[in-house]
Amino acid sequence: MSSEKSCVVRHFRYYHPLSDEDIKLLARLEDSATPVRAGTVLWEERDEAHEFCTLKHGWAFSYRELENGTRQILEIYLPGDIIGLREFAFSQRLAGVQMIEDGEVCFFPHRNLVDIFRQSFTLTSILFAIASRQQVLLTERLVNLARRNARQKLAHFILEMFQRLRQTEANGSDSLRLPLSQEILADLLGLSPVHVSRTFTALNDDGLVFRERYQVKIPDLEALKQEAGFDDRYVIENMRPLFDDKES
Repeated sequence: MSSEKSCVVRHFRYYHPLSDEDIKLLARLEDSATPVRAGTVLWEERDEAHEFCTLKHGWAFSYRELENGTRQILEIYLPGDIIGLREFAFSQRLAGVQMIEDGEVCFFPHRNLVDIFRQSFTLTSILFAIASRQQVLLTERLVNLARRNARQKLAHFILEMFQRLRQTEANGSDSLRLPLSQEILADLLGLSPVHVSRTFTALNDDGLVFRERYQVKIPDLEALKQEAGFDDRYVIENMRPLFDDKES
């Protein structure tokens, strides 16, 4: 696969330019792609954790099953994301992962990541940045769940996904594809599916968000940011100072 078509390479390039050797190392993370159907569980909580996977195509989410039979969705994964980084130091899975739509995943053992650590300062730095970013996303999700009302929760999540997709897809439009059912959004935001539906309607009536099936249009980005209290610092990464120090 060419570097232009590689989701992982595009993801990493967002942080810093890559050398030809870096691209070759990343190519190993997209070997042997496996087609997967929507609803496929890639692994469950407490499964043995001995490998990661890259999401080549499609969307996925991580989740925890609760004692009362409900679930909490923790993270949404996009093409180019590496799934399982947080479990690198653990022998068991801390959460399950399920596909949202049809896609392709590439499984690779932990030792492939160790090889990257040994051979590339740039890729190692970017991997640490990605792991740090995933932690920050979860922290912001906690604030969203605990302290924001339904309108703010939904608006904030839409803006987060809009920004993440802009970084990897170079999309300059005011729309995004959001292939998430009301049930998934409910389990992610701590709302009921009915409440999610009503909140979309309210945001639509106020001219803040227009949704047509899985297409979401944001007619006034600044107005939606104000509604959500959205500060995009946590999704805008800047590793340039780190590399400037190395190169000086």
